[in-house]
Amino acid sequence: MYCVAKGKDHKQYEYGSKASIASTAQGNLIVGVISHEQNQYDSHTLTEILRNVEASRGKAVKQAVCDRGYRGQREVNGSRIILPGKALKRDTRYQKDKKRKQCRRRAAIEPVIGHLKSDYRLAGNFLKGVIGDRINLLMAACAWNLKLWLLAIFWLFFPWRKPQNFPIFR
Repeated sequence: MYCVAKGKDHKQYEYGSKASIASTAQGNLIVGVISHEQNQYDSHTLTEILRNVEASRGKAVKQAVCDRGYRGQREVNGSRIILPGKALKRDTRYQKDKKRKQCRRRAAIEPVIGHLKSDYRLAGNFLKGVIGDRINLLMAACAWNLKLWLLAIFWLFFPWRKPQNFPIFR
């Protein structure tokens, strides 16, 4: 168990193990999870999660949109790393909007992490050791994905109840 500094006023520190979660570019389907044994800097964990995503999907990740905690690397294992930042003066309006849209999509992982902690028991782990941390994270991610797929199947049979913004139907 490690003390992880969050830097927020209401909750400055969290205790536990560090986890990396990767989702798809279009929807919130989780494609890779890694529980880290040590509290490492974010950019040092990026190679491991990209390798996990490549192993689970069967093909390499072309680009990864990350937050500013992953500063320091522009390319990892052939994957281009996109970080939010100020628009350049030479950028056209289209390029500025494209960058803004990509970084807005990055913010969608935060609610997924919050739901995994509150709804899928990721906040409290009752399994022992590093293996227990990995199992707990994997089971929470599987439950999240199972819920998305069950909802997609339900809306297939009842299309009049389907919400308009569900990402699997795009």
